[in-house]
Amino acid sequence: MTLFSLSTFAAWAGTVALAVWLRGRFFATFAGVMLGIHGLISVGLWSTARDAGLGLPFAVAQGLAFVHMASLTRAKLRPVVWRGLISTPAMWFWGGTFMAFPWAIAAALGLPPWGWWVPYALALVGVFQSLRAPRSTVDLTLDGTAADGLARWPLGDGRVERPLRIVQISDPHLGPWMSVDRLRAICERAVADAPDLVLLTGDYLTMESAGTPGCLAEGLAPLQALEGRTFACLGNHDYEALPMVVRELAAVGVKLLVDHSVVVQTEAGPVQIVGADFTWRDREVHMQELCTAHPRVPGALRLMLLHDPAAFAHLPPGEADLVLAGHTHGGQVGLLSLGHDKTVISALSDIPDHGLWARGTDRLYVHRATGFYGFPLRLGVPAEEGVLQVHRVPGTPA
Repeated sequence: MTLFSLSTFAAWAGTVALAVWLRGRFFATFAGVMLGIHGLISVGLWSTARDAGLGLPFAVAQGLAFVHMASLTRAKLRPVVWRGLISTPAMWFWGGTFMAFPWAIAAALGLPPWGWWVPYALALVGVFQSLRAPRSTVDLTLDGTAADGLARWPLGDGRVERPLRIVQISDPHLGPWMSVDRLRAICERAVADAPDLVLLTGDYLTMESAGTPGCLAEGLAPLQALEGRTFACLGNHDYEALPMVVRELAAVGVKLLVDHSVVVQTEAGPVQIVGADFTWRDREVHMQELCTAHPRVPGALRLMLLHDPAAFAHLPPGEADLVLAGHTHGGQVGLLSLGHDKTVISALSDIPDHGLWARGTDRLYVHRATGFYGFPLRLGVPAEEGVLQVHRVPGTPA
């Protein structure tokens, strides 16, 4: 057994023990599984990296990965120096190591792991994609055309003189990749775009930001300039720090809609906004009860905020002109940067991952997300920022 292997095992055991002591069994299990898989793959590649003359940087990156995980036992947002020197390289190394799993298997079988560095190069591209979001204006047409089943749908080319202008902020996930300053800048640009509505579709925090009271309100503070035009729903991660999310959205004038609706007068006409609560279970019953409790308002465009796009399939037909969702982070890993729609999510499931979808006359727009969480990088699926212009073709029934 090499010194690298022994050090990895010792770091794994020490981090898990620290997690049990400071965060409890649930987090310790999470840390143990994640670091265990990472450790096995990295140990499998160690000899290859060392023989290539990269032993020292490989070992340093391994140490940073364990330091970053250990730091989560005291969850709070870290300063930019910490993120730059520890969190970012640690997550680059995590991402690359997880993608290097096939090469580790080859090495374990005694086969030459040619190109073992490729996943780490791809992870470096992912670092750059994780730190930026290209701005765009998306024009979307509602023309009443019926789709046969759930299908990806073209944006359409119908245009009206005054579309409804929306800025959607979804899944900011304040944490290592989304600082308070970065979120504040996104909100400042949203205000500068002078939209009719700013709609937030859930998952505002991570375990780091949940330990930093006040950070969400600070990041969203520029939206106070649009009070009365900003609305939000809850995502799954919001229930991990619900009192904080509710309190800080209210502090900046964002109205949280939890199975509730409002009607807003805009320059593009009246808009009814229905905010759905997040739930994993009995979704069909939940959607039916929500629509019954909040029926259509005649003459108003009906928007629904629904964090998880998978729940769109359970919406009663004809109950929403447009549903806005997030949750998937656009698929997070895929081929969009190469001009293809395919992502990991669409390859493994039929869940809508990004862009416009249709079922009957109902439309669903899945935002690629402002931030992300979970797998440590974006790769091939850029974040999304900008204005969504909704063109409702005259004569389309309300």
